[in-house]
Amino acid sequence: MPHKTHKKFEEVTVSTQPIFQGKIISLQVDTVKLPNGAEATREIVKHPGAVAVLALTPDDRMIVVEQYRKPLEKSQVEIPAGKLDAGENPLDAAKRELEEETGYTAGSIRHISSFYTSPGFADEILHLYAAEQLMKGQANPDEDEFLEIEELTLEQAQAYIREQRISDAKTIMAVYAWQLYKLTGSFPT
Repeated sequence: MPHKTHKKFEEVTVSTQPIFQGKIISLQVDTVKLPNGAEATREIVKHPGAVAVLALTPDDRMIVVEQYRKPLEKSQVEIPAGKLDAGENPLDAAKRELEEETGYTAGSIRHISSFYTSPGFADEILHLYAAEQLMKGQANPDEDEFLEIEELTLEQAQAYIREQRISDAKTIMAVYAWQLYKLTGSFPT
């Protein structure tokens, strides 16, 4: 999502201290010079980026997976999603994640939007796709993924949001994009 920054708000990095390097994320603490000349610290999570897929069946249902989310200490219902591998094209990753988590492949898949998940402390960008003309196959989740697949109507998805069974930003955004699609015939761009 290239965007020209406004130089008057720029924070110039003075130094970077690596704190943690994990399998998926890394954490660093940057010392920055603020626009007024003062210095401050910024804790920054670096992430390779991710994809998510709003997969719609021919009978107008959204494919979701329920899985346990350790940071929340509860199960969540979410659209299929996953991180980008190094150098991976987001469209290819979206197709891969859809098939791995649900077994479905898509005859049509298109980009809806890309957005930063938590720009106050992380650089993760998430690419949201819509998949249609689905063909059912065999799911093949990662060895540490335990998923249950479900098909929801728009009304069920909205109820899950109210009940907080769906409470992550990417899935809520996908439900709203789906609602707009049903009302206007096109996804937001």
